[in-house]
Amino acid sequence: MLPFLFSCSGTKEPIEDWEAYISAHEEWKQNRLDRLKSDRGWLNLAGLFWLEEGENTFGSDTSNAIVFPESFPAFGGTIILLDTSLALTVHPGADIMVEGAPVKEMKLQHDQQSNTTTMAVGSYRWFIIKRGVRYGIRLRDLEHQRLSELDHIPAYPFNKDYVVEAELVEFDSARTIEVPTVIDGFNEYYQAPGELVFRIGGKRQTLLPFRSGNGYFLIVGDATSGMDTYGGGRFLYTEMIDGNKVTIDFNKATNPPCAFSPYATCPLPPLENILDVEIRAGEKAVHLE
Repeated sequence: MLPFLFSCSGTKEPIEDWEAYISAHEEWKQNRLDRLKSDRGWLNLAGLFWLEEGENTFGSDTSNAIVFPESFPAFGGTIILLDTSLALTVHPGADIMVEGAPVKEMKLQHDQQSNTTTMAVGSYRWFIIKRGVRYGIRLRDLEHQRLSELDHIPAYPFNKDYVVEAELVEFDSARTIEVPTVIDGFNEYYQAPGELVFRIGGKRQTLLPFRSGNGYFLIVGDATSGMDTYGGGRFLYTEMIDGNKVTIDFNKATNPPCAFSPYATCPLPPLENILDVEIRAGEKAVHLE
């Protein structure tokens, strides 16, 4: 059976021009690196600090409840967490900006809300994330050394044998799948409409796909995990189409954010998505300080 691509209309078309397909893949790899290095990418993460109920002072001085990097001002201010309410009080003399304007006091919106509040000082940006019932500060440094350390993402050579056709075998109704994360005691929940059935090296394999926008999100582990590839598995995205056929291009298996920074919060492959074969395609593990 020939592999296939998706047209904009959602129909299947055989891949006849592999040279063009591989060229597009190289462009995709460069775009992937550019996104990682962007202001909203994962390479600039500089800290993750969980908040306590009440007042949480922050700044580079070690007397603060939350100690930021040394190049940050000594005293930035206080973030107040009361139940589910978040507010900022800026320390006198600190120059904290929100949307380009200085602030002294304000309520804060976390990343699960619209209009997430991003605070700024110099090259630093930070905002509040909510994971389960916990709230934390995600800190970015737009001049982080990792941005210059990574000039490419290690990867296997493109292999068209890992562009496979999968069949979606739907469940009677979508199932809620509990997925572990790197945060102890915090799991995430995804909706799986069925399972993807395909063959690698002549062997039948299955994966649970999770709905994501107009497509599917896959969290996959395999026999290379913790060896050539990141131990916490890799991510894949596929398009949702009419009918029950899906292309899985394992050459686009990507490292999760946690492979690039200890300050990310990532889901891990559920047991159903840990394959017993080597997937020698896609990104390999990176080694950054």
